[in-house]
Amino acid sequence: MKNNNHQSGEGMKAVICTKYGPPEVLQIKEVLKPAPKDNEVLIKISATAVTASDIFIRGSQVPVMMWIPMRLMLGLRKPKKSIQGLVLSGEIESTGRSIQRFKAGDKVYGLTGFGLGAYAEYKCMKETDSTYGCLAFKPDNLSFEEATMAAYGGLLAFQFMEKGNIQPGQRVLIYGGAGTSGAIAIQYAKFLGAEVTAVCSTSNLEMVKSLGADKVIDYTREFSFKQEDKFDFILDAVGKNKTSKLKAACKKALSTGGKYASIDDENLKLDSKRLSLIKKLVEDGHIKPVLDRTYPLEQIADAHSYVGKGHKKGGVAITVAHDGILHNR
Repeated sequence: MKNNNHQSGEGMKAVICTKYGPPEVLQIKEVLKPAPKDNEVLIKISATAVTASDIFIRGSQVPVMMWIPMRLMLGLRKPKKSIQGLVLSGEIESTGRSIQRFKAGDKVYGLTGFGLGAYAEYKCMKETDSTYGCLAFKPDNLSFEEATMAAYGGLLAFQFMEKGNIQPGQRVLIYGGAGTSGAIAIQYAKFLGAEVTAVCSTSNLEMVKSLGADKVIDYTREFSFKQEDKFDFILDAVGKNKTSKLKAACKKALSTGGKYASIDDENLKLDSKRLSLIKKLVEDGHIKPVLDRTYPLEQIADAHSYVGKGHKKGGVAITVAHDGILHNR
């Protein structure tokens, strides 16, 4: 099915955000369904997610030094993109004339980048990587909801774990092992043959152990490392804004020549080749994303409230039902 119009004339449900603020600024509306250009695919979205990035964008919680550049990108007084949402998983419904990688019926997952727009029933995307998105075939053994966790958490984990050039037998520390990216980072480090220590809170200790961590540290009870604790690579998977006494001690626990990386060190790279690698490792049984909760699209504000509290295990997904009915709350 080919289509060259920018809008189909049909309607669809979408989450609209016309101003920065608390979760309640997110409202379900009916808008025009998009149609793909020659170099785009139209995705029928089955699931999206509420990530830390989505919370940041909705609330415009920008550090002072980044206020001007981030507001220029996202919108000075209100969001440039009224339809929010960074992660999606679904099925290709139609394609533009020049599309080579995908065809109608293909199940895909990916990120929308600065294009946002995943909080909707449909989204048009290019098949080539850019700051406006990346797309790949979805892992066959994951639900659409689980696939959104693999896309966001996997891209974050792989990008920064690769900085460690991890070798078999090396000692790796994952600070924030219970988060979307931290949970995948633990499993990826184990796949690479590392001895993994993970840091999390008391309530997440058992879950993190189940992911394969050789040792788990409760940051609410321990504040330092033993003299013999030295790590070849340390990943801060929670970001620089959250700290603890134990996190402050992490860099001192690096071995000579060891490397330290934070997921805040640089922008997330949207890379479909990494998504394809994640798909293979998931399908081979080496990695499984952790899904904490699933909400319907109509409860998107509740999902944002929950994620904003900072106590989730793994990630939070949103199911997008295509029933054509607006469920006003």
